[in-house]
Amino acid sequence: MDLTSYAELAVLLVNRRDDLKTLDGLRDLLSETGRTEAAGRATRRDLDHVIELRDELTEVFESAAEGNEEDVVQRLNGLLVRHPVHPQIAGHDGQPWHMHLTEGGRVGDTVAVGSVMGLASVVTGLGADRLGICQAAPCRNAYLDTSSNRSRRYCSERCASRANVAAYRARKRGPKASDGQ
Repeated sequence: MDLTSYAELAVLLVNRRDDLKTLDGLRDLLSETGRTEAAGRATRRDLDHVIELRDELTEVFESAAEGNEEDVVQRLNGLLVRHPVHPQIAGHDGQPWHMHLTEGGRVGDTVAVGSVMGLASVVTGLGADRLGICQAAPCRNAYLDTSSNRSRRYCSERCASRANVAAYRARKRGPKASDGQ
């Protein structure tokens, strides 16, 4: 069972701080990630649950970015206890039988279980250093590093380009400042 798409949901939750303030924002996120049935059932209570979860997931990514692997694991274990997994076999959209996590019940629970299990799978399979916070100032978006050499430092190509241009400009200014110009 590949839980990467669930881990990517966790990244989206953390990165959509501004979009997840309204029920429509939650419904849009769910629809965009192929969870249209859940989007139709989402309630204000689910939104409140997802906002709380987003804050907790942000702390997981921040701990990972600080290199605090034990805190990452402790936080994920706490979330796993609060959001137990209930796998289900599913078949839809012409796909073969496959596993889903908590497709029934409240939408907020479904989002929580999937996000937490996805991150737990990444941490146990690849390491906590695969979770990070973008190093391009002022961006604070989360990312999953799925590169083969563990080299990702930015949430997107846009942030990587912006940081590289800023570093280049700083290098170009450096010698002039020391010359007294």
